[in-house]
This record gives sequence, structure tokens and C-alpha cells, in this order.
Amino acid sequence: MQSFSRFESALLDTGTSGASAFQLIYSSSLKCCKKSTPKRLPSIIKMERDSGYSSTAELQKQGEKLWDALKISAYVFSTGLLMFTALVNSVSWFMQNITLGNFWQTAWLEFYNYMEGDEWTIFLFGAALVPALAFWGFNGILLVADITGKPTFITRYRIQLGKNDPVDTKKLWKAIYTALGNQFFISFPMLVPMFYIMKSWGNTFSEELPTFQWFLVELSIFTVVEEILFYYTHRLVHHPVLYKYIHKKHHEWTAPIGVVSIYAHPIEHIISNTLPVMTGPMIMGSHIVSISAWFSLALVTTSISHCGYHLPFLPSPEFHDFHHLKFNQCYGVLGVLDFLHGTDRVFRQTKAFERHKVLLGLTPLSESIPELPKKAE
Repeated sequence: MQSFSRFESALLDTGTSGASAFQLIYSSSLKCCKKSTPKRLPSIIKMERDSGYSSTAELQKQGEKLWDALKISAYVFSTGLLMFTALVNSVSWFMQNITLGNFWQTAWLEFYNYMEGDEWTIFLFGAALVPALAFWGFNGILLVADITGKPTFITRYRIQLGKNDPVDTKKLWKAIYTALGNQFFISFPMLVPMFYIMKSWGNTFSEELPTFQWFLVELSIFTVVEEILFYYTHRLVHHPVLYKYIHKKHHEWTAPIGVVSIYAHPIEHIISNTLPVMTGPMIMGSHIVSISAWFSLALVTTSISHCGYHLPFLPSPEFHDFHHLKFNQCYGVLGVLDFLHGTDRVFRQTKAFERHKVLLGLTPLSESIPELPKKAE
């Protein structure tokens, strides 16, 4: 009332007309409204403007669209997962019951009876002899190519061009003698305690083989265990204190060949080469047939990683070959831990990373993805 009286007296003093008075009242009311407007309103208006939506209804509509998209994605993902699982189970069932399952079960029983159930002999045969034959059989083929440069079907896939062409014979024999020594005087004796650990499980020498599905599960666990143990023990021997006395021997080969995979100092062969491969089966209490298959696969795979050739339809050796070339990159087997720890950053910026894939054709990747000229780099 007091403010209105002041307003009325002002009109009388100034002699303002009715129309002008109305305009003055209207403008005054707007000012009052602005003063009484909540302070949050401008911020709300600004939020709506920044979000790109002019109303709450549109925000709600967009939220419903997002929810529908999520439901569709979940449906597609779950359907794909179910189809993949069904496919894997179908293949596994076929392998187990129609083809390999019956064949291997019959072959195993015949072998078991032939050995008269002698567990120690069976264990040495499966864990030592079969993997050794797989290793030297595969590397024997590679050694022919390394020494003679033939067949060209193999040598044209060389990774580090101009290296080991041909291989240094004196250096090669040293690697072969060391590899044999590590196998006979380290790997084989380590099978003795492993035998008693496996025997305590009670499953290793069962007359019934594990199913093919279970073998795939075990193989996955073996691979993960090896990746973890090998990565960290490998980085350990790269420590300056240990590298000079232990791991430097393995890195004498900056362009490795297959047998170099177990060319190492005895301590390194124990902690980095042997234990990571043995630990998985000991944890799982695996059957001797599973152990034999895993040891053979691990030896052939590490030979491929060191062989120096990126051959068609085989796993890519570019990752570990780059480690021998640069020393401080690519410590693991699968590369998962290298990615997590950032120890493959340099590798990912190179042409070798582009070539790090399974070659599905016959054209060498060194030709289809060549190195850049030195000046361009």
C-alpha cells in the first residue's frame, strides 16, 4: 500500500495522462515479475537449450528411443550368443561322438593295455617323448630351410629380410646343443615331481578319456595361465640385474629361428619356458592325453613364434619376432597383458603390427605390406 501511494503521488506530481499511467503500471508490473521470478528458471532454460531439447516431453521421447535401442541390442546380442553356443556345442558333440571321440578312446585303451597300465612309462611317453617328437619334427623342416634356403615356398615368407640367409652354422649348432641340454637335463627331470602331483589327483591315468568339450575348457585355462606366468617372468628376466646374466643369452638372436624358442639360460628355461606350461595341467589335474596334446601344442606354437617365417594359415610370429628385434616390446604370448600394460605401443605403430594376422593367401605379407623407406619413416 505504501508503494502504491508513492506511485499515485508521483503520477499526480508529474501530471501523467491515463494512457501514460497505464504504460507505467504495466512496465512496473513486469519489473516486479522479473524480481519475483525464481533464480533457477534461467538455469533451467539454459539446460534445455544446451541439451538440444525444447521440452521435457522431447527428453522423455528420446529416453524411450534409447531404451528401445538398448532392448534391441540386448536381443541381438543374446540371440547371437545362443547361436554361437549352439554351434560350438554341435561341433563339440560331432567331434566327440561321431569322429575323433570314438577313435581316440579306442586308441587310448589299446595303448593303455599295451603298456599294461604302467603309469610312469605312460607319463614319460605322453609328457616327454610325444612333445619332443613334435618339437624336433616341426623344427627339422624349418632347419632345412634355414640351412639350405630351400624350399623357396618357406624362405620367401621370411620376416626380417636378409637375416639368416643362410643361417650362421656355428651359431646354429650352439643353439641346438643348448636346446637339447635344456630338454634332457631340465625339462625331463622336472617331470618327476609333476608325475607325483598328477598321480595324487587320481584322474591322469584314467581309462576313460575326457570329453572333447572338457579338453577345450582345459586348453583355455592352460593358455590363460601360461600367458600370465610367462609375461611376468619374462619381464622379470628383462630387469637389468637379471638380463645381463640370464636373459641376454636368448637375445643373442635378434632374428630368431625355431629352435631358439628353448635356447636359454637354465634358470630362464625353468621359470619362463617350463613352469608356465606345466602349471595349468597341475592345477587342473588333467589326463595324460590332454597333457601330451598341450605340451606338443605349446612347443610347436613357440617354435612358430620364433621361426622367422610368416607362413600361410599359421599363427602370426610378427609379435614375438618384434620383441627379439627391439627387446623392450611384446613380452607376452597372446598380447593381452602387453596391451593392458602398454608394452606394445611402439609395436602398434609399425608395419609389423599391420602384418600381425593370419596369412590367408599365398602372397607374403612382406610384399603386400612392405616396410617404408628409411627416409619416409
